[in-house]
Amino acid sequence: MPNTMSSFNQQVYKIVESIPHGMVISYGQIAKMLGKPRAAREVGWAMRVCPEHLPWQRVVRIDGTIAGGEYAEIRRQKLREEGVIFLPDGRVDMKQCGI
Repeated sequence: MPNTMSSFNQQVYKIVESIPHGMVISYGQIAKMLGKPRAAREVGWAMRVCPEHLPWQRVVRIDGTIAGGEYAEIRRQKLREEGVIFLPDGRVDMKQCGI
């Protein structure tokens, strides 16, 4: 089967792979790192098909909100297990845990 993964997705996944344990990054931060500051939504689409072996749970919204629809609780639990700090309203504390 040919590799159909886009170059953009590969670049996103390379960044995701480098996120340290217990830390998070936002979709928009990834987009900026790739030189496409307005491509946060594209990063989100890439993350929808992220390979399972990558720490996909470490990518959150810029305000610390956990995205992921039906997977949001799984993501939240994985982050808690890593020691990620949450604010009282349920968002990740980006000042403490953001890259």
